[in-house]
Amino acid sequence: MTQRKAIFITGGASGIGRAIALRFGREGWFVGLGDIDAAGMEETEALLPGGFSYAHRFDVRNRGAWDEALDAFATSAGGRIDVLANNAGIPLGGAIMDNSAEEIERCIDINLKGVLFGAQAAYPWLKKTAPGSCLLNTASAAGIYGTPGASVYSATKFGVRAITESLDAEWAPDGIEVRSLMPGFIETPLLDHAPNRASNENIRSRVREAGLEITPVQDVGEAAWQAVHGKRLHTPVGKTAYQLRFAARWMPGRLRKQVRTSLRPLGK
Repeated sequence: MTQRKAIFITGGASGIGRAIALRFGREGWFVGLGDIDAAGMEETEALLPGGFSYAHRFDVRNRGAWDEALDAFATSAGGRIDVLANNAGIPLGGAIMDNSAEEIERCIDINLKGVLFGAQAAYPWLKKTAPGSCLLNTASAAGIYGTPGASVYSATKFGVRAITESLDAEWAPDGIEVRSLMPGFIETPLLDHAPNRASNENIRSRVREAGLEITPVQDVGEAAWQAVHGKRLHTPVGKTAYQLRFAARWMPGRLRKQVRTSLRPLGK
């Protein structure tokens, strides 16, 4: 087994996944990318140190494809996987009555089932490199407190938070660390998408209207590095995430009132 550490990142074609790849690549790690966007992964690879990356096109909703992807990556990485970054995810906003059954199922399948499948597939590899190996899940500030117009998305991210907490205890005897990132609104291409098919408004416009900050994507890459090498179970990223966590813990009544009266549902 090679001595160079290895991280496999889903959603590695752009955004947060790319930022994590670049951060770990700078430290000399062998970086694996998983995504359905082959062209985007090529762009990410072009930014990484030459010869120390691997890309595999697959869909995180396919349990069998997970095994194929990780087996192929481990072979390329010299027989090891030290970190799995369960990062692939999609947004879904708007009033729940505006979300189609297809949109709901797709969001749950990618954001939640994909994380569970990734954990299952990665476990034997992470156990092999433990202690010190890590499952890093991308949750969200939406997993701290639910907001109007994000019921489905929030449900998936609360689920990712629960998976992180459950596996933190379940895998502790094996020496595998489990962590989550909880970013607020991050400067990624997803902000330019509509929250759902019924909306003409992109997410970026709604965030600006609400007066919320957009955090540089590089901050998430740094947070990922710190999460893997630190002791914190959940790592908020960005001002909005930190404020939400504080309010949910110390001022839940005030937060509930604010959410009920001052926020227009995303996509309305």
